[in-house]
Amino acid sequence: MTEQPDPRELRASDADREKVAKVLHEAMSEGRLTVGELDERLSGLYQARTFGELEVFTRDLPTQGTPAPVPVPSGRSPLIGGQPDSANAVAIMSGVRRRGNWVVPAHLTVFAFWGGVDLDLRAATFQQRECTITATAIMGGVTIIVPPELTVQVQGIGVMGGFDRDAAGVGDPNGPVLRVNGLAFWGGVQIKRKPRKSDRRKLTR
Repeated sequence: MTEQPDPRELRASDADREKVAKVLHEAMSEGRLTVGELDERLSGLYQARTFGELEVFTRDLPTQGTPAPVPVPSGRSPLIGGQPDSANAVAIMSGVRRRGNWVVPAHLTVFAFWGGVDLDLRAATFQQRECTITATAIMGGVTIIVPPELTVQVQGIGVMGGFDRDAAGVGDPNGPVLRVNGLAFWGGVQIKRKPRKSDRRKLTR
């Protein structure tokens, strides 16, 4: 079997370096870094080539700015494949809920205005290995429930609202990768990790 590379040895892009630079600038504005320390880290940051090298610059900061690398697959996941029935979920002064067996499209657009959208992905499959949900919540809410082994990357923005990043992290290297981006304006986007119902039943036996 071919040995899989360490994800931290994967090459970082210019966009990845800029994300870390933004975290460093925010840390300086909060008083966590001096101007001299910021300049020193930025000087080394733009010479970094891998995700592992980027991590060094934010290791002692409470906000981890290093983008999580996509795990390298070694096999095919049964969760990947299928044909979605819709690429949109819209709730305007109403509610939308998706749960049970459904297929997450490669690109899913979610919009909540004075309403709520609840997406439960624990029993879902994914059209492609890498899927993206663009969630916009304006005076409304979007909740996305994901299983523990799913790789999740979050890049959303909250403006007088909240865009939760607590569920971001690397999961099963053979499983799907979910990217969540978008905007929460006077609203909220929450991403929660919960075990599948079948897994909870096993724990109670």
